[in-house]
Amino acid sequence: MTWTSLNAGAATPEIFLLIAVCAVLLIDLFVSDAKRHVTYLLTLGALAVTACLLVNGLAQPPQLAFSGMFVQDPLAGVAKLAMVLGAALVFIYGRAYAEARGLFRGELFTLSLFSLLGMMVMASAMNFVTLYVGLELQSLAMYALIALNRDNVQSSEASMKYFVLGALASGLLLYGMSMVYGASQSLDVLTIAHNITAGGANRVLSVFGLVFIVVGIGFKLGAVPFHMWMPDVYQGAPTPVAQLIGTSSKVAAFVFILRILAESLQGFAPDWSQMLMLMAVLSLALGNITAIAQSNIKRMFAFSAIAHMGFVLLGIMVGNPYGYGAAFFYSITYLLTSAAGFGLIMLMSRAGFEADRIDDFKGLNQRSPWFAFMMLIVMFSMAGVPVFVGFFAKLAILKAVVSMGLTWLAVYGVLMSLIGGFYYLRVVKVMYFDEAEDTHPIVAGIDARAILSVNCLLLLVLGLMPDRLMYLVTAAITHSIVQM
Repeated sequence: MTWTSLNAGAATPEIFLLIAVCAVLLIDLFVSDAKRHVTYLLTLGALAVTACLLVNGLAQPPQLAFSGMFVQDPLAGVAKLAMVLGAALVFIYGRAYAEARGLFRGELFTLSLFSLLGMMVMASAMNFVTLYVGLELQSLAMYALIALNRDNVQSSEASMKYFVLGALASGLLLYGMSMVYGASQSLDVLTIAHNITAGGANRVLSVFGLVFIVVGIGFKLGAVPFHMWMPDVYQGAPTPVAQLIGTSSKVAAFVFILRILAESLQGFAPDWSQMLMLMAVLSLALGNITAIAQSNIKRMFAFSAIAHMGFVLLGIMVGNPYGYGAAFFYSITYLLTSAAGFGLIMLMSRAGFEADRIDDFKGLNQRSPWFAFMMLIVMFSMAGVPVFVGFFAKLAILKAVVSMGLTWLAVYGVLMSLIGGFYYLRVVKVMYFDEAEDTHPIVAGIDARAILSVNCLLLLVLGLMPDRLMYLVTAAITHSIVQM
């Protein structure tokens, strides 16, 4: 086999990122702590070049590579661009936070890039082996990232919990994949889909495998009843790592679900739709109701994420391109919103002080009216207040659900959103109507402040003009290599 026959050019962004990670890893060995900004700039440069290669690939027609195990199509391209953006925001927002805690080291950059590489491989996987390899690359790097602050008991405990439960979920997922392989006699996504459609797959064995696959997917997405790791991991992990888990990895999980359910197992859509509906209903209820009782804002974000993933599952459950497009739109807008929320937490943190309690935001309007307004935008967007992009993301999901005749489910989603609005508005109330307990000045780099402001304002701009992003993600779904 030659380089040309492998069509390795389709994986140019991944190949470049792998080389860049190795280069950053080696160069960092010769960089002193005082000059760690060199590693930081090299990392951002690697992400910028990767993004340019991805943009260039969007203009190319869909193509398979590595004997059909890898695909470059619009769905993968747009998803990977969102992941790269999410990773870049992690480094920019987390720079001052990591420096103040001694975490501004090569491990933070290289492990994050390896995790990103795993996410990108997942997005382009067209074979169960490739899907699993990408998933494990992302997960193994994430286990180490969560425990990066070795002196922190909470971080170590969160990492161990994530590792044990993640290993269990990976085992169940692999077991389900093996069952589907036994039923369809193939690991290739396209071949499995063809065999199921043609009636050449053992239905009983396939459905058993599907159950295990959905359980594994539920864990990776953080959906009820497989959510137990999320609150502790969000609270215990260093905030930049929690941001990475809550942004790029959610988009990766969405594409993973699309590849394995909507493409390979589309023939069993009536079966997995019912399972996803149950997880979505439970996630919306437990996520929103439990978040009300939280005093730690990172735990509140964790339960909020569970509820938001419930909305994503509703879109996927619809089982048609419109529902997938709505879920994709929701995933990307949630990435932007969650990144801004974690960015504001890190902006207010300083050496020896974690701004991770809701009370830490008391009187923020008195200390910095601008950043209080930014947090207000984030909270309103997450709550789904009209004008902000979060409203249109939820509206798109609800329209897709109603189009399937499930009006009761749409009404349920609206009611759960109204419940969720309470804990988001509580943060706004604390910022604007309570007296400040912390009077220390907010210290952050000009780059983080500027980009965070742009990030937050983008939530408003996209809310005023949601059509372009919606068209982009819908076109990406429609023009992927497999017409779903």
